[in-house]
Amino acid sequence: MMFYDLNTYGEFLNAPEKIATNILADRLQKLEEAGLITKEEHPESKAKIFYKLTPMGISLLPVMTEISLWGDKYFKISPQAKALIKMAKKDKAEFMKSLGEKLSKAGNNKNSKVKSQKLSS
Repeated sequence: MMFYDLNTYGEFLNAPEKIATNILADRLQKLEEAGLITKEEHPESKAKIFYKLTPMGISLLPVMTEISLWGDKYFKISPQAKALIKMAKKDKAEFMKSLGEKLSKAGNNKNSKVKSQKLSS
């Protein structure tokens, strides 16, 4: 959600992590109960739920960035993650500023689910 522009149950389910459906449902519920995400009607389909980060969830961006940089040192990561890490290493402050603004904008605009607004470098 924070780094890969995934916002629906189906998108999470089809992510490379291959999380089990019962675990995914439980984690989404716990994240919502903790105030890190909210769910609402999907702007393009009444049959889907749209999950987004709350301001508290967005505030974890610096922590998640550092964990990602650390993970790159010690673990094999996906090419998609490598591309994000490369941007973060090039200019961490700008990376976090740009991504934070994108996430905040998405959180303030209910109909902002536009995949073309992905962070690019």
